[in-house]
Amino acid sequence: MSDSLRDQLLGLGFKPAPKPEPQKNPGRKPEGRPERRPERPHPQARRPDNQGKPQQRKQHAGQGNPGSRPSPQQASSPRSREDIDLAKAYAIRAQREKDERIEAERLKQEEARLRREAKAKLTEFLQGKGLNDATAEIAHHFPYGGKIKRVHVTEAQLKALNAGELGVVQDGGRYLLVDAATLAEAEAIFPAAVALKVDPNAPAADDPYADPRFQVPDDLVW
Repeated sequence: MSDSLRDQLLGLGFKPAPKPEPQKNPGRKPEGRPERRPERPHPQARRPDNQGKPQQRKQHAGQGNPGSRPSPQQASSPRSREDIDLAKAYAIRAQREKDERIEAERLKQEEARLRREAKAKLTEFLQGKGLNDATAEIAHHFPYGGKIKRVHVTEAQLKALNAGELGVVQDGGRYLLVDAATLAEAEAIFPAAVALKVDPNAPAADDPYADPRFQVPDDLVW
């Protein structure tokens, strides 16, 4: 249509046809400036170097890192076993020492019981067998129990004592003169009670006074 015809129609009251609106595309921008999509980082670039998959992290944690600190269970488990073993060793040793003390005390009490019984038996055996003379005036000294003891004898008893025909037995704090046979039986009952016993058959080498320079006369009183 020419401009003259268009003007004539407008003059007659006709309105011009509306122009179509441009379609809007939300995903597109004006052609003058094309849209730039953001670049996606590479999968390996997204992950930091010190991170990995959960399974890989567990494996690394299991292998251990020299610079990492062990977990409380890993640090305390060997020490706890060592403490338990040490406590068991102390308990075993304490029990053994206790058993040894109990056994030593039992043996001590048993020995004391046997000693009391032997003393009582010896006292009963020595009834009426003592040869001590109330009129004896010679004091004969002899060592016994780490001390010097003495018994009063007659001159004849002193000679018999030095010849081994008599002996001395301790009984209840008393020192009894007895013959050789009684002395032997008393020694069998309770050896510790024999206070003086002279063996006339002893070798000269066993006698500390075998040397003539140290011989003591039989009638010497000291």
